Amino acid sequence: MTTGFIFDERYLLHDTGPGHPERPERLRAIGDRVRRRGIWDRLRHIDAVPAEVKWIEKVHPAAYVSSIEEACREGRDHLDADTAISPRSYEVAVLAVGGVLAACDAVARGDVANAFCAVRPPGHHAERNRAMGFCLFNSVAVAVRYLQEHHLFDKILILDWDVHHGNGTQHIFEEDPTVCYISLHQWPLYPGTGASGERGRGAGVGYTLNLALPAGSGDDDYLAAFDNAEEKIEWFDPDFILVSAGFDAHWGDSLARMRVTEKGFRAMTRRMLDRAALHCGGRLVAVLEGGYDLEGLADSVEVCLEEMMKAGR
Repeated sequence: MTTGFIFDERYLLHDTGPGHPERPERLRAIGDRVRRRGIWDRLRHIDAVPAEVKWIEKVHPAAYVSSIEEACREGRDHLDADTAISPRSYEVAVLAVGGVLAACDAVARGDVANAFCAVRPPGHHAERNRAMGFCLFNSVAVAVRYLQEHHLFDKILILDWDVHHGNGTQHIFEEDPTVCYISLHQWPLYPGTGASGERGRGAGVGYTLNLALPAGSGDDDYLAAFDNAEEKIEWFDPDFILVSAGFDAHWGDSLARMRVTEKGFRAMTRRMLDRAALHCGGRLVAVLEGGYDLEGLADSVEVCLEEMMKAGR
């Protein structure tokens, strides 16, 4: 048993253009770091294959999926002011979802103890019918339905520590009591959702927990918020845990104003792994979301992988 790792050079083919924060160099920085530190050869590398569109359509309507494919085929360069695309972006986004599903397969079968998905484009801002915030398809949301329908897990927990609230993920599941969504994020900040009073709707009331933190929050603030997250996890008792692992709360990241260090990300990873061990046999898949300071991103992913490998021994 070890840690699975999704990393594919084809993810670099999503070309967002010069000066865009969500750029191929993000994955290059991660790949270079894990190779240089000797981590690369200690991971179980999982092949990414394109997701079957039927799984993406469990979350996104077929017409929306087709519209993204068409926009890329026509050579459009943006879906909105923030969300850049290129001719290969649809292909890469489908491969990103497929990588996450392959990681879920490996963990669900027990081939690996846990897995980290270094994929792009990110996903947690993607709504059912709308691309936004650099995101085309909501990979974590698709993984939830895949785990429930293909692997027959009942209750899935999503912990999202990206500095920006995962509006898409929350909205997709806000009426669903089989999914618990917990988000730690800077408030107020893009996209304007994620107030502490947003707790779900209908049958899903109480299954959403927004831990909105003020600008300038650091390690101690995040770990204090984790106490509340762990209470919710204890209550929900999940069968599988997905982490939307954005690293833009890092102190060096210019897209927000948080002060989290590598030690903070290490501690949050450790606490989620402990919860996974307690509730669901260690089953945890982390999926890269944001993180735009290349050094901070590489530092943070490195410590997360170190903790995940310890848990997989």
